[in-house]
Amino acid sequence: MSRRYLFTSESVTEGHPDKICDQISDTILDALLAEDPASRVAAEVVVNTGLVLITGEITSKARVDYIDLARKKIAEIGYTHADNCFSFNSCSVLIALDQQSPDIAQGVDTAHESREQSSEEALDAIGAGDQGIMFGFACNETPELMPLPISLAHRISRKLAAVRKTGQLPYLRPDGKTQVTIAYEDGRPVGIDTILVSTQHTATIGNITDEAAVQAKIRDDLWAIVVQPIFSDLEIKPDAKTRFLVNPTGKFVIGGPQGDSGLTGRKIIVDTYGGYSRHGGGAFSGKDPTKVDRSAAYAARYVAKNIVAAGLAEKCEVQLSYAIGVARPVSILVETFGTGKIDDDRLLALVKQNFELRPAGMIQVFNLHNVVAERGGRFYQDVAAYGHFGRTDLDLPWEQTDKAVVLKEALAQSLSSAV
Repeated sequence: MSRRYLFTSESVTEGHPDKICDQISDTILDALLAEDPASRVAAEVVVNTGLVLITGEITSKARVDYIDLARKKIAEIGYTHADNCFSFNSCSVLIALDQQSPDIAQGVDTAHESREQSSEEALDAIGAGDQGIMFGFACNETPELMPLPISLAHRISRKLAAVRKTGQLPYLRPDGKTQVTIAYEDGRPVGIDTILVSTQHTATIGNITDEAAVQAKIRDDLWAIVVQPIFSDLEIKPDAKTRFLVNPTGKFVIGGPQGDSGLTGRKIIVDTYGGYSRHGGGAFSGKDPTKVDRSAAYAARYVAKNIVAAGLAEKCEVQLSYAIGVARPVSILVETFGTGKIDDDRLLALVKQNFELRPAGMIQVFNLHNVVAERGGRFYQDVAAYGHFGRTDLDLPWEQTDKAVVLKEALAQSLSSAV
């Protein structure tokens, strides 16, 4: 008997208070790594009405102007109007930074393997910056091998920001949220059940002052200019049964940090797979690549995506775990939810043989320390909004599928030797 169910994922625009914080944190990271690739960074940001607080632990030879970085990023996002009660040129920016703890630094600088086992391998030199668990995921629901609900939610959020910035819908303001509910049958998406868009806007639009008329105008514009175009290249599209909800409270004039405080790392599900896959709990933004919360989550996505791209599974989740100061993962798990073309134990063996999962190795494979300088001083801040995975608009090293051929060849060799 077939099973039908609904699954929902959300996204937020770059002007959402939490995303402002993520982007400032990663702008700081970019600036530090561009000047000193060995920087150790854990930059946290808080925003509220008229206030930005930059805190955390940073050890770096770089000399950057944190206040200037924050103001420029806020302006880029779109907070340039004083009536937002949060503007790049009038908000207070406070700095409260310490250096990385020497107790943590000694485990990162010299891994457990190097101290206890006299390892001569260069990739054993760096230990994980913290303990923790990380998940990576991929599935064949979309060309970018991401779950459809989060993919669509991000598409709408990005389009919402684009039409605001180009002036196509000049009454929009930076803050916004989107949500997409997909109907599934037997694990496959079959329809669009609900689309929700909440977007900050001006109180009036031209000579339209009545609240109901303003909302009707926004709804019509969003459907025609934002929502419908993103489905042009997709087989699954909204139909007569699809619900379209816009600003369900009736208006969304007060937004951004005036409407709600923001904090770095508070949108970890938006950053990853929209809840479709499990999450280890660690945030990404503001953290340098020695923090496995970030680098290992990227590596786990890389592994899962290449397994699916190789046709070895329709759906794959990879879990990694680490101990602080230890280079090699404590555990690796591969789960294909019954969709694998070979058993998961054999896939795990292929992963161990073909993927580098030590911090120094992941940094080397993805060029995580030097990529900022090589790309003109800007890299991490661009993944701080609209998701770290499935980004067809960015050239991200962990989104490459170069290992798919290697996995196919390794599988073929394994099967032939077993005969």
